[in-house]
Amino acid sequence: MTLEELAIGPAHVLDAGSLADVMAQANAGLGWLPRVHSSAEEIGTLGDMIDAGWVEVARSEALIVGFLARREAEIHGLYLHPAAQGKGIARALMERAKRARDDLGLWSFEANARASRFYRKASFVEIARSDGSGNDFGLPDIRFEWKKGAA
Repeated sequence: MTLEELAIGPAHVLDAGSLADVMAQANAGLGWLPRVHSSAEEIGTLGDMIDAGWVEVARSEALIVGFLARREAEIHGLYLHPAAQGKGIARALMERAKRARDDLGLWSFEANARASRFYRKASFVEIARSDGSGNDFGLPDIRFEWKKGAA
């Protein structure tokens, strides 16, 4: 799959199951991440985000290979199927989000070093850290923010 074969656009209601599968596949390799929600809960939450218009998907042919969920300036999730990682797809999803906003923010788990590297390369700056008491997983996390035109 190449970026030329990629189509990025809004998710559709019937995509919720596919998004949950992408998320599950992406999280499967993270041995430090506990499973705290059932598949049904994840599909329901993703369906609600789709209904609200928050989700952009990356499709290669008819398959969803990644997605970004964003409500206004807050990114709630960026997930890629493991087979789609390292191909510029996350960067393409993030660039699309940046074109829509002058600022963006997100929380990322401290243990997710790969994600932290990605956000830093995408010009996000670490603003704060937490002990994880504010997230469902109880894991320490990092607040990243991006502002258009910031160095």
